[in-house]
Amino acid sequence: MKRLALALLCCVALDAMAQDHSHHMMPMPMPAPTTGEQPKTPIPALTDADRAAAKPPMADHPEHDNAIQSFVQFNRLEGFDGGLEWQGQAWIGTDTDKLWLRSEGERIDERTEAADLEVLYGKPIARWWDLVAGVRHDFKPGASQDWAAIGVTGTTPYKIELEATAYIGASGRTAARIEAEYEALLTNRLILQPLVELNLNGKDDPARHVGAGLSTAEAGLRLRYEVTRQFAPYIGVVYERAFGDTADLRHDASDTRVVAGFRIWF
Repeated sequence: MKRLALALLCCVALDAMAQDHSHHMMPMPMPAPTTGEQPKTPIPALTDADRAAAKPPMADHPEHDNAIQSFVQFNRLEGFDGGLEWQGQAWIGTDTDKLWLRSEGERIDERTEAADLEVLYGKPIARWWDLVAGVRHDFKPGASQDWAAIGVTGTTPYKIELEATAYIGASGRTAARIEAEYEALLTNRLILQPLVELNLNGKDDPARHVGAGLSTAEAGLRLRYEVTRQFAPYIGVVYERAFGDTADLRHDASDTRVVAGFRIWF
């Protein structure tokens, strides 16, 4: 019986192996078209409109690159023995048209000794230079006064940031302010910043302790560490000196102070 059963199983296995497996075979490749046959989707001939669309825009500043941007920076926000000083600026606008706000001032023994605010319109006149024009309002010293302002702001070839502004006030008064600063990178985050500011006046103004000519000059040297690019504490030393009639009108013709503060922008 065992031999009979083995014979039957062998017959079943041989029959299964003999079944048709043609559906598992790979499809045969189609013959390649012979030379001279046209593609099923013909390629259209180039037109003048196609060639024009392939060229880049001719304008130097495409419209999408002239979007409205804004910037706020307190370059100096510092304290010293018995006092506080600030200098900041902000602008909003496009590459070609900007509205500037600039302010600086000083408080000593909790009293505002000097403070001003400028509102200016800026227009580029060269690759690194803007022409600015507008008004300046002095809150202190003395009674408040207004000036018409015109000047330039930009960067010189040796990366010196420069602001030079002339002012015309009431009764024919004139003044000018020139500020230059440079950033020397000791490391990627440790930066030494020398700064010089000059103030000039066209007439004597005893009520505000200002004389004609070069009235004051200030030189500062600040060392800052950029914790982030937007926030950098610093320490420094500042020397200020009055000249000419301004020195005669002031109790102290010169002053040296150690300062500490931070620079912030966003």
